[in-house]
Amino acid sequence: MDGFGKTIALLAILTSMLVAVGSGLGYVLGIPIAHSIGGALVLAFVLNAGLYFYADRWVLNLYGAKLVPEAEAPQLHAIVDRVTSNARIPKPKVAVIPTNVPNAFATGRSPRHSVVAVTQGALDLLTNEELEGVIAHEIAHIKNRDMLVNTLAAVIGAAITYVLYLSLFAAGDRERDRSGGLLALALLVVVPFAVMLVRLAISRTREFEADRQGAVLSRKPLALASALRKLEFRIRESPLTQGNPSTSHLFIVNPFRGVKLSSLFATHPPTTERIKRLEEMAKIGNF
Repeated sequence: MDGFGKTIALLAILTSMLVAVGSGLGYVLGIPIAHSIGGALVLAFVLNAGLYFYADRWVLNLYGAKLVPEAEAPQLHAIVDRVTSNARIPKPKVAVIPTNVPNAFATGRSPRHSVVAVTQGALDLLTNEELEGVIAHEIAHIKNRDMLVNTLAAVIGAAITYVLYLSLFAAGDRERDRSGGLLALALLVVVPFAVMLVRLAISRTREFEADRQGAVLSRKPLALASALRKLEFRIRESPLTQGNPSTSHLFIVNPFRGVKLSSLFATHPPTTERIKRLEEMAKIGNF
């Protein structure tokens, strides 16, 4: 199954979890299933719509990213021009983040409303070919509309959590009831944890796919592999100390590596595995 198929499967799992939770708790607590699921979806959609439309501005402001015209960064713009031409999408805005920690991310709700941001550290550290591989990875995220995928996952995941909370409060007013309340409480702990793991799996799947498509767009899988190796090494030595860890999934490499977490909770697949796949692509010419 390819990356797209895995993403669809994971979204289907989230949707099934939502239906199962709404059905089970609706039955136990006497809440109409349509009300519990429908209300949660509406509330989740409203809350996440703001994130969908304004997340790019928030993230750029959070990291002090500055939009740069072509006259200020002609080389960077030339790379973005070349890769977006290969991807056949509109050219995104280009921004530079004033930090020495090397990294990059893309944000925006659609190819026509997108930004590619590169840190000053990445511009100083990477060769032109490595930088092109990184830019191609980010352009792949834009082309695949991964912001939309992440938003869909967030909406469904939030809806599941809202159903559980509403059901838990409803259980307190019902006397059939204690068992229903205990069930709701148990699910309130277990299900959001499972939802988090599924959302992390979606993020990791999209990273593998962006690596693959980035290698195709740039035709430089080894350059992207080299860039990932450099970024990982430098970030392990000096991780990002400002910003918000909740945005780590946006970056090409998790910039907050100062905090050691189990791979189970990682927003990115292991960099060594990503490099291995890119090197295998180069060997068989699968790009």
